[in-house]
Amino acid sequence: MNVVETKNLEKIYSDADLEVRAVDGVSFDVKEGEFTAIVGPSGSGKTTLLNIIGGLDAPNQGSVKVASKELTGMSKSELIDFRLQNIGFVFQSYNLIPVLTAYENIEFVMLLQNRSFKERKERVEELLEAVGIAEKSNKRPSQLSGGQQQRVAVARAIVGEPAIVLADEPTANLDSKTSQALVELLRQLNETHNITIICATHDKLVKEYGRRIVNMLDGQIVSEETH
Repeated sequence: MNVVETKNLEKIYSDADLEVRAVDGVSFDVKEGEFTAIVGPSGSGKTTLLNIIGGLDAPNQGSVKVASKELTGMSKSELIDFRLQNIGFVFQSYNLIPVLTAYENIEFVMLLQNRSFKERKERVEELLEAVGIAEKSNKRPSQLSGGQQQRVAVARAIVGEPAIVLADEPTANLDSKTSQALVELLRQLNETHNITIICATHDKLVKEYGRRIVNMLDGQIVSEETH
């Protein structure tokens, strides 16, 4: 089953002197349970494509469906609610809430989903163990290393049981050893929990771990390969 379906997506940024086709006629599908890496140099359009799939940006043309729902006609409030229930995000800058502990950052999504205290406690504790930072549950982001913060971000992304997790350059601020540990964690979560992951990256390491590689250049998909 396809969890993502895009058709003829275009995103154009323009001013008086310049027009940039950040995404130029992109059509592709992602099946449930896939680990897809969208790779390409800076400016290739991979982050813009990820933002459109995540409902953070709107295309000028084309359609995008996530979990069988068409996003392009949704209002801002509908998109906010849809993302909360269906999409998890992992950003290169972590985007954790500084005043909350690791536990509270992960729990926050479930609070917004109005899940019960029992559900929240069981799920958050399970994920703290799964991402290997249970002993850091009471630490705030400033007390965690970059790799530990990104593990919190990964747990937060999947805690609400979304249809898909979108990761934008998740290893960009990490050293090579920490990057490998994070990518192995994503692959493990993909395999053991059947979590659908789309990762936009120029990191060759992520390319090695992805099952499906989508290569982008100048806003277009130029090739694909499957491992």
